[in-house]
Amino acid sequence: MALAQGPAAAQDNLFTAAPSGQALASDPNVLLVDIREPDEWQQTGVIDGALLHSYRDAESFLAAIAPLLQDGQSIALICRSGNRTSRAARQIAAITDVPVIDISGGMLRVLGEGYTPVAPSAAQGCTIC
Repeated sequence: MALAQGPAAAQDNLFTAAPSGQALASDPNVLLVDIREPDEWQQTGVIDGALLHSYRDAESFLAAIAPLLQDGQSIALICRSGNRTSRAARQIAAITDVPVIDISGGMLRVLGEGYTPVAPSAAQGCTIC
């Protein structure tokens, strides 16, 4: 994972998308990261295969997920409604050249479209599961 320089990087590698929960669970070209808090994961469940890592700041976030990011993968961020991911995606895209996808509508949209979530697990990164 390379770090980008300057504000132009945020424009070139930042995307918004609204894929289905099933599409998010099955896309090998995307590392899906649920940035909500552990109690939120437990309340609603999570997308199967999502990495669970609460967002605090871009630098520590990238340091934590970089070892799991495969060559050619994009980073997709999901939260409850899309507000947190909007902010986080901009911050992350500004310091990396990896494509960053803000999942619009968050888990509320995905669940509203009928996706059946799975229980969060320690293997996914849940610290209280």
